[in-house]
Amino acid sequence: MTNDRPKKVPGQQQEWPGSDADLNPQADHGADSWTGRGRLEGKRTVVTGGDSGIGRAIAVAFAKEGADLVIAHLPQEEDDAMKTAELVAAQGRSATLHSTDLRTAEANQELADVAVEHMGGVDILICNAAYQMTHDELLDFPDDQIERTFETNVFGPFWLIKALAPQLEDGGTIIVTTSVQAYAPTDHLLDYAATKAALNNLVVNLAQELGPKGTRVNAVAPGPIWTPLIPATMAKDKVEGFGSDTPLGRPGQPIEVAAAYVFLASDEASYVSGTVLGVTGGKPVF
Repeated sequence: MTNDRPKKVPGQQQEWPGSDADLNPQADHGADSWTGRGRLEGKRTVVTGGDSGIGRAIAVAFAKEGADLVIAHLPQEEDDAMKTAELVAAQGRSATLHSTDLRTAEANQELADVAVEHMGGVDILICNAAYQMTHDELLDFPDDQIERTFETNVFGPFWLIKALAPQLEDGGTIIVTTSVQAYAPTDHLLDYAATKAALNNLVVNLAQELGPKGTRVNAVAPGPIWTPLIPATMAKDKVEGFGSDTPLGRPGQPIEVAAAYVFLASDEASYVSGTVLGVTGGKPVF
């Protein structure tokens, strides 16, 4: 399965927020490579940032495992989101799309209400939406970007978890997307890396608070994964050879990350809570 993974990424750029269809090489979201085993049969799942990249792969893998989904995406990502919904529907599962920008408490409460209305409740919450934009030096980082990065990456998950926590008692699970950047930050992702470190802390704290109510809380920390976010937010020279600095010598594919979410959401991880699972190609997560 992994021997034929592309090892060399050519230099390229896209307009933000990027499109899966324009990636070269194309990313693997599991439509053909993932085999479902019924591990999430009937699980009602919310995925933010589910239009492309890791979010799409999560949606596809979860659908193949038997889950129904509400998928949140930005209005600018409508085309990619519709493709994700088609891939879910092809597995005989439902995918309700919700176009929103999750930078306010109100938007997160609305998403929570939509999910409960459409699915009758929520069993799994995956906070995956994120914003990043790279700059070479501290003085280049715009103030409004810092605000946007924290609103999207930290405030949004906090508000959404708060809104859905009552739904997730007695067996529900929360999975938050953090990053290897929380452990080994690079200067051109200064604000993004800081948000991911904050999320690691939030996950550990929430696991302590929500555990007695029967809710497991974990995180997945991806390394360099080939998604539209890369050519849409990084300079062309940084995209070229992306991921080649890992011990495995290549970038990861979205479906390789989605496997960690399937595990953490399933009964196989029934005693796993408060942990951060790295999917980094060998880069350390500690």
